[in-house]
Amino acid sequence: MNPTKKQKHRRKKLMLNKRIYGVLGIKSVMANWNADFTGFPKSISTGEVFGSDKALKYPIKRMWEDQNEKVVYLKSFKTDIVKKKGESDAIKVRPKSLKERYEEVFNVQNLKDERDNITVLKNLFTAIDIKNFGATFAEEGNNLSITGAVQITQGFNKYNGHNVEEQQILSPFRDSTKDEAEQSTLGTKIVSNEAHYFYGFAINPSVYKNFIQMGVTEGYTQEDYEKFKTAASIAATSYNTNAKVGCENEFALFIETEPELYLPDLAQYITFEKNPDSKDIIQLGITDLINSLENRIQSVEIYYNPYTTILEGELNKVKLFNIFTKAEV
Repeated sequence: MNPTKKQKHRRKKLMLNKRIYGVLGIKSVMANWNADFTGFPKSISTGEVFGSDKALKYPIKRMWEDQNEKVVYLKSFKTDIVKKKGESDAIKVRPKSLKERYEEVFNVQNLKDERDNITVLKNLFTAIDIKNFGATFAEEGNNLSITGAVQITQGFNKYNGHNVEEQQILSPFRDSTKDEAEQSTLGTKIVSNEAHYFYGFAINPSVYKNFIQMGVTEGYTQEDYEKFKTAASIAATSYNTNAKVGCENEFALFIETEPELYLPDLAQYITFEKNPDSKDIIQLGITDLINSLENRIQSVEIYYNPYTTILEGELNKVKLFNIFTKAEV
């Protein structure tokens, strides 16, 4: 007998009884995936270039917001009337505070009037970014912390040919603070010639067990996972700002395992190599590890760009998909 729609919905709402491990790959060509405060691509003391987990989460959250999901931890703005003695009122554009953002997303009149932490927690767990990544909610009377089911590592560039390019940009305007200025100003745009970032991630639904017992959430569900999986594999491609155009998702690995299997950061086993005579090569250095655990692994899916990339390494149970069309390769 086929399950009814109600039965399918109820099944989706059950907490996942598995763990998920994987790797997300971002390609950046003449773009700046994650700049530091000097404008250069972020790097560590050895000179290795990396992208923070925040750089990856940001376009994911933007995509969710565009899909009308509740997203709390995104910068949003408001206009304030600033009164100064002896001067006319000025209108200023300012970022909203966490309190103001909460009130906006959850349609709350005044957070300070909310003395029931349980109600606040229930609201927070309905936001898709908090359900996935967790939150530190530090507001007067409601100092709460949620460890996210989805944890993402820093994403290191695996391409040895990375270089930083500085472009001089001519502004159409002169510097109005200098009366003697006769030429328009110059600016600089800093990009990577090419970089390939690989992030490891792990999803542990059991971190919400205490919150389930408190009755503030149903836990991390299949529906939550599917939303993360979809956005994580395409959000960078969809997010085209001036700095991010040229950045795209090029690789995504999802390994579903039994709940008691613990795997290391899988991104450390992935390597990238340019082949001047053919397609790029992504080497899956995890094959021995994953294949040796085949009886404890439920499924393996890889999404990649088959037009530009070859995968090396044979994984058992693997299904390959085009990362753009989602068609099986």
